[in-house]
Amino acid sequence: MLVDLPEERGGADIDLRWGEPRDCHFPLFSILQPLTFPYMALLYGVMWLGACGIMLGYKFRQSTLLFGITYWYILLLDKSYWNNHSYLFGIVTILLMGSCANHYFSIDGILDETKRNRHVPYWNYFILKFQFFMLYFLAGLKKTDMEWLEGYSMTNLGSHWVFHPFKVILTNEQIDYLVVHWFGFLLDLTIGFWMLIEFTRPIAMIFCACFHLMNSRLFSIGMFPYVCLATMPLFCGENWPKKLQSLFVNVDFKTNPSSSCVYTEEQIKARQDLRLCKDINWKHKLVVALLLTHCGLQTFLPYSHFITKGYNNWTNGLYGYSWDMMVHSWDTTLVVIKIVDNNSGREYFLDPEAWTQNERWNKHADMCLQYAQCLKKNLLLDLEHEKTQQSEISANELGHKHITSENISIYIDVWCSLNGRFQQRMFDPNYDLLKANWSPFKPVEWLKPVLSEYNNLRTQMQIITQEVYSWSNFSDVLFIADFPGLYLENYITEDLRNVTLTVLEGEVFYEVEDENSGQSFGVKLGKNESVPVEIGIFHKIHTVSATPSCYMYVYVNKTKEYLNDDPKKTDTGRDVMYSPFPLFEDVQFRIDSFLR
Repeated sequence: MLVDLPEERGGADIDLRWGEPRDCHFPLFSILQPLTFPYMALLYGVMWLGACGIMLGYKFRQSTLLFGITYWYILLLDKSYWNNHSYLFGIVTILLMGSCANHYFSIDGILDETKRNRHVPYWNYFILKFQFFMLYFLAGLKKTDMEWLEGYSMTNLGSHWVFHPFKVILTNEQIDYLVVHWFGFLLDLTIGFWMLIEFTRPIAMIFCACFHLMNSRLFSIGMFPYVCLATMPLFCGENWPKKLQSLFVNVDFKTNPSSSCVYTEEQIKARQDLRLCKDINWKHKLVVALLLTHCGLQTFLPYSHFITKGYNNWTNGLYGYSWDMMVHSWDTTLVVIKIVDNNSGREYFLDPEAWTQNERWNKHADMCLQYAQCLKKNLLLDLEHEKTQQSEISANELGHKHITSENISIYIDVWCSLNGRFQQRMFDPNYDLLKANWSPFKPVEWLKPVLSEYNNLRTQMQIITQEVYSWSNFSDVLFIADFPGLYLENYITEDLRNVTLTVLEGEVFYEVEDENSGQSFGVKLGKNESVPVEIGIFHKIHTVSATPSCYMYVYVNKTKEYLNDDPKKTDTGRDVMYSPFPLFEDVQFRIDSFLR
């Protein structure tokens, strides 16, 4: 956690994440709001001290409490930073709060004789083992999704250097399908069982270690692979450290009984000099009840999205406690934020990166709603500031550059692709988010459905893509789908040449406006019909068929051609290898983050 804090918790960039008071954040509960920057920095300091205390086993209960409260506050403060392992770290912190992890190899054990080398209740081991078993097992269950089993979730991984040994017998595409998708599915689903069985544990742990080491190279997921590596011994017997120690030092360390444990009659007879507890009291019953509650919640929460329907989009729930790791791959090409001043009728367009730190918000309706509310607050602050600074300017003149009142509407149009499908809009572009009717328990009424009826066209899209790529190193294709009655307004920059629009399904109307006459003209296109697209001007593509339309842009990027830059080699960025096992780069990166 000391290493995770400056990385994924944002400690190294705390001034960027929390330093601007007008930045938009996405708390799970609206009552949670970030503190001012100095107090946020203080919270990170408290969290760091808590992590140090946990590591050293000093004031263990207080340390886990300090770390846990600050960690969960920062985690709940912004949903856009959620991921599965951040949730896992928070859960493990809660489990450690009630554990006796400071009875061995700890400062508490040195300073306090009542804790020194005391027995640890079995539930301490069991609940952590259960939590990490469920991590693997639930991830495997989530991969029973046909998107994963058919190989659409993770693509272009086969070109990474970690798969070089497989390239002796497999192509990159076969590695993606057989190794990444199918072997990954089987490993996640079964590895927990194999590590629980003593006979299969050694070979299972080798496979599991290789899996996590490969993930540490493939994905930017912070300390998660290393935490999983460090917790693999949980699946061994509880006395494995003593067995390991006995191989090197022939010393029998004396252990002492603990009031937290319940002993059998045989154990009590063997230690008649001590008063050992054999009766189950209310504390033990409470612990069992809490453990059963935790196990039930961890089993239920990943499948609870039928309750929290307001957080569902094309996938179920927020990316945190779902454990659907890597099952969904998103590719966002366009986010349009339109602000309408209802008093003047003027329209304004805003950079979707304004007042945000990442792009995850634009794929979740609840966060889009929070962003719209944040935008309104910031725009009204700008309006008040301008009125104060330029009081001599009339409201009418001010309205040419700024909104004139709080009577505004905000519309967000998001175009993205899920698991290699067509680029399509995710939300109704004509829905005013400032008047949204949203509830965490009701489906999102402005969410557009994913066009799953065209799933079978993904194979055709891959064939077309390979054909277009074969034309030159700088030719490319973009696949788009849209709903009846809606249109895409697009602008083709002069960097692109030989741009052609081809309809694959449905009917569209290609419209271009003449800037000189103000008149628009166009042509209606049916399936397999094409038209050259004019560059340097806006055009609209209306879907006029009764069913959704599918079409594609084919083009050549002249700028990259002039620069002699091959996009096919740099798009994924996975062919770059600094060293076969870049330990030094990793260590240096984490040292730099810690120093910042």
